[in-house]
Formats: sequence, C-alpha cells, structure tokens
Amino acid sequence: MWASVGSIIGSGWLFGAKEAVIVAGPAAIISWGIGAVAIILLALVHAELGGMFPVAGGTARYPHYTFGGLAGMSFGWFSWLQAATVAPIEVEAMIGYSQHWSWASGFQHPNGTLTASGFIIAVVLMAVFVAVNFLGVRLLAHTNSAATWWKIAIPLLAIFVLAITHFHTGNFTSQGFAPFGAKGILAAISTSGIIFALLGFEQAIQLSGESRNPKKDIPLAVLGSVAIGAVIYILLQVVYIGALPGSSFVHGWANLAYTGISGPFAGLATVIGLGWLAWILYLDAIISPAGTGLIYTTSTSRISYGLSRNGYAPQLFEATDKRGVPWFGLIISFVTGVICFLPFPSWQQLVSFITSASVLMYAGAPLAYGVLRKQLPDRERPYRLPAGQVIAPLSFVVASLIIYWAGWATLWRLGVAIILGYALLGSYAWYARAKNLPNAPQLDWKAAQWLPVYLVGIGIISWQGGFGVGAEGHIHLWWDMGIIAVFSLAVYYWALAVGLKREDIERNIDEVAVVDEGGH
Repeated sequence: MWASVGSIIGSGWLFGAKEAVIVAGPAAIISWGIGAVAIILLALVHAELGGMFPVAGGTARYPHYTFGGLAGMSFGWFSWLQAATVAPIEVEAMIGYSQHWSWASGFQHPNGTLTASGFIIAVVLMAVFVAVNFLGVRLLAHTNSAATWWKIAIPLLAIFVLAITHFHTGNFTSQGFAPFGAKGILAAISTSGIIFALLGFEQAIQLSGESRNPKKDIPLAVLGSVAIGAVIYILLQVVYIGALPGSSFVHGWANLAYTGISGPFAGLATVIGLGWLAWILYLDAIISPAGTGLIYTTSTSRISYGLSRNGYAPQLFEATDKRGVPWFGLIISFVTGVICFLPFPSWQQLVSFITSASVLMYAGAPLAYGVLRKQLPDRERPYRLPAGQVIAPLSFVVASLIIYWAGWATLWRLGVAIILGYALLGSYAWYARAKNLPNAPQLDWKAAQWLPVYLVGIGIISWQGGFGVGAEGHIHLWWDMGIIAVFSLAVYYWALAVGLKREDIERNIDEVAVVDEGGH
C-alpha cells in the first residue's frame, strides 16, 4: 500500500486542482470522487489478476495470455505509449513551476505552451533523464521510504496551512458550484489530470508476491492506496478553491488568473502572503517530477526491451551496455519525449493524452479477467474478486467512458499514435514470421477480432459526440454515454466469446515465463 501511495501522490497534485476547477468549477470536487470510483473498479479487477500473476508489467501481459499475439502486441504498445509520455509531462511540470524565476519566464507562452527557448530546455531535461539512466545512477530512480514521506508530507502541509490561514467558503458558490454543468464535471475527469493523478495502484499488485496473506493484503493495499490518494487530492482541491482570492475568478472559473498561476499552488501561496510555503512548493516541483521522470524513462526502455523479447520489436531493443542498460530503448525514449513536446506543448494537453493511453492500457484487464474466469475457473487465485462477473464489465464500460471524455482533440492524436504502432510493430511481426525468426509471434487474429472494432468505434463516437475541440456534436450529452455503455458491453461479451481456449492460454502463460527467465 505504501508503494502505491508513493506512486499515486506524484506531480499530478501540482497542477490537477487548478486544471480541474477551470474545467468544472468548484464541482471539480465531484470529478475527483467519480475518478476515484472509476480507478477503484479497475484496480479491483487488477487485484485478482495480479494475485494470479504477480509480475512486473502484468497489465500489458494479461491480454496476451487470453487473446494471443495481436492483442499482446497492441496492449504492449499502449503500455509503451503510456510510459513514454510520462517523462515529458514531468518536464512540463518542472518548466511550469520554473516560471516563478525571472530567468525562466520566457519558457512558456501565457497559455502554457512552450516557447522556442522552452522547447530547448525541455529537450535538455529529457536528455538529462536519459543520461542519468545511462550512467547507471539508480538511487534517484527508485522510490524509497524517505522520498515517499516527502511526496506525502508536502501536499499535507499545503492542505493544513491553506485551510487554517486562508479559506473562504463563499468561493464555492459565488460563481455557481457547477457553472459548466455535468459536461464540465465529466470532462475534468480525463482532461485535467484527475485520472492521471490517481493512477499508481499497480505497484501494490506487482509486489503482491511478497505478501503472506494475499487474500487480505491485496484488496487492502489497492483500495487503501486509492482511498488515501483520493482523500488527499480532494482535500487539495477544496483548499485550493477556498484559498483563492476573489479577484482571481471574477471573470469566471474558465478565466482563472493570478500572479504565478503557471505554478498553481506555489503561485497562490505567494499571492496570499505565504512566501515560505511557496519556496517549499517550488523545491517540490523540481524533486517530485524529476524523480518520476527518471523512473519512467527507465520503464520505457524496459517495456521496449520486453516487446523485443516477445518478438514484437527488433532485437536491437534488447541490446544493453556493460551496466545492463537497454541503450537503444533509452535513445528511442528520448526521441519520443521530444516528439511529445510538439503536438502537446503544455501540461494540460499532454495529460489528456497520457490519461487516454493509460486507461486504454488498463481496459484490457477486465476482458482478460472475463476470459480467465471462463477458461481457467480452477486456477489458484490468492484473491478472488467478489461479484467479479459484474464488476469486470462495469469497469470496462467506465474505462471506455474515461477515454471518451478526453475528447476528440486528444483521441484523434491517440489514434495516429496507435496506427503508427501497428505500422511499426505489425511490420516487424510479419517480417519475423516471414524470416522464421525464433521469437516470431503468433498474432491470433481470430481471438482479437474485437479489438480494431473497439478502437475505431470509440473514435467514431468521440468524433460525433460533444467532448473536445473538433467534435461534431451530433450525439448529445447522456445519449453519447449510453451509446458508449452499450457498445462497450457488446465488445466485452464478444471478446469473451472469441477469447483463446484453455490450452492456448496455458501455453501463452508458459511461453512468457520462459521468455522472462531468459531476460534480466
């Protein structure tokens, strides 16, 4: 649980409250609650699967076990996209808070996008993350107890100080509690960093192999970590709204403005006369994002290493230096990070993309859960999810809704990234099979026939819906979510009907275990 809490309380708290209130007004508090429930549903499904397969990177493996190579390649790519975009978003966080210093004031435009000099600094910071990994300096790249205490203590300090020194209850109603209605509340879940902030529960599942009583410990760690994280984030949202000076939102929540808003909490502390707190927050805005960026730069190279081990990417990704660092994967991680600064040159824009990629990655777990319950009902489960046959399809529907709420402007970019992944990984998979390479994957098209329909379907509904810039708006609010729910349930039960049979699943599990034994 402690490991997951340390992962959940990350750099998302530095911006999430500001972005959420701009999109939803004070009703952003409700957005955090809905986001927490959504994450708990997904986490519960992962808890049973994690108990069955307590391995790192399980989220990307479950679809491979149950739907074969095409699904494995797809969700492996989604996993890589998610990991590869975290380091750039941490760089954005560091640059955003650096606007406090005059020498860095030219790194961002007023709308949060990078200037030419800001882009150069972002590239340099990405290069630093990669260089530290190349040097094998791992001390900063692992969350230890002291770092976790720091990451939790600073938000709690901000909550306590703001609550007792500056809290105006009138801020919650003076412009209306929910000025943007239900649409604003729902959009904030995906676009303002709420889901991004609450992710991290998987750390507890990956460590579940060390538990003496997994039946008790896994749900406690998963639910406990999400609950602790949600409470902290909701309190942060409450004190942020309450501490704002009335002049900052006199023109409406969508036009929130005050000196230093590029570093929301630190800027607010400065405006209300808490300079000492602001300096602590500026320091945290360097330490926390840098640590997370280092970790995910490492993770990205390890995921590409795993994709290669499973035959989805060239063996060059398995090349390591004398320190065991996958050097080619690190270089590609750097290049990808730089590219992310181009179409998503601000924290808020990039967070929508990473939220969609993350939830798309996690969405494979409920489907895998359903197939495993059907085909391997007698396999040992240290933790068995109560009412799992209801929670699994419900969590898949919720995942689809979160993806949809990100909006068309984000999803078409995600679609381009997915197509690029299929072009790259698919081409190599066909090449490996044509050349009879030893690790050429079996794509199992029949078992994954639902996947392209699901991806295209979500895209079409988003395009015709009303969320995000560029959406046509032909499908009105509530009707769109009903369509998403029905469509998702149809895909869920379709996937269960065509999933791999028992012997094929067991073969995939055994083959992946052999691959793991051949790795580091």
